[in-house]
Amino acid sequence: MAKIIPFTGITRLDLPVDTVLEGAKGKMKGVILLGYDNEGELYFASTYADGGDVLWLLEHCKKKLLEVDDLP
Repeated sequence: MAKIIPFTGITRLDLPVDTVLEGAKGKMKGVILLGYDNEGELYFASTYADGGDVLWLLEHCKKKLLEVDDLP
């Protein structure tokens, strides 16, 4: 049986939702989950009760994303 090693780098390809969620399981202190459900409706959930904490984390992640070098 082959050992499959998950790719953890930057890619332009979309990943399956379950793959991303399984990869984060047991490793996170808190999360913000946002996206579109199977019907195309906006979905949002957070483990953080304070909206200010949620907004700060979103903006911090936005800054990190903007700082990523462009892929070739």
